[in-house]
Amino acid sequence: MIRINLLKPEAKEAREPVQPGLPKAAKERKRASFGTIVFLLLLVSLAGYYFYQHWQIQKEKQLIAQAQQEKNQLQYVVAKLEEVKLQKANLEMKINLIRQLKANQDIAVRIMDEINRRIPDYVWLKDASFDGQTMKIKGEAISNNLIADFITNLQRSKTFGQVNLIVSTQKTQGGVVYLEFDMTVPVNKPQVEQPQAAKPKPTPQTTRRR
Repeated sequence: MIRINLLKPEAKEAREPVQPGLPKAAKERKRASFGTIVFLLLLVSLAGYYFYQHWQIQKEKQLIAQAQQEKNQLQYVVAKLEEVKLQKANLEMKINLIRQLKANQDIAVRIMDEINRRIPDYVWLKDASFDGQTMKIKGEAISNNLIADFITNLQRSKTFGQVNLIVSTQKTQGGVVYLEFDMTVPVNKPQVEQPQAAKPKPTPQTTRRR
């Protein structure tokens, strides 16, 4: 007797066996690739930071070199200014000295002229110097009376002040007795007359016709 089984045969599951270690390996590969990316990003960042710092350092060096060059130029200018100031000071000193010498020369001429007019006979001058305020006179005379006359004549002049006789010493030479004297005389510098201001001319008044 033949039996026919009309029921479908049970299909065998053709599933491949699940490998338990596969998902873990994939996760590790993902982590490794993520770490590589992070490392590369960090490396790129460090390289960028390095080049940026290098650029900043070069820029600072350029600024420092430029500032040093400007400083050297300023030092040269300052040195030139100091040299000009020194030359100006020396020139002003020379000008003042020339003016002073000229003024003293003028007054020295007047002083010597005044002394020549005031000196008595038998009184001789050996040396005379003027420091701008005081006249120092050294001379010889045959007597003390002539020295006293010379002092009196000087003090009568408006050019000289009170005469100070420092020393009077008796000397003998060739059987001739004479006196050496040394005195100081303050000098009154003449006042320079200021030119009077010109008076304004009166303006002519115009008469109005009625």
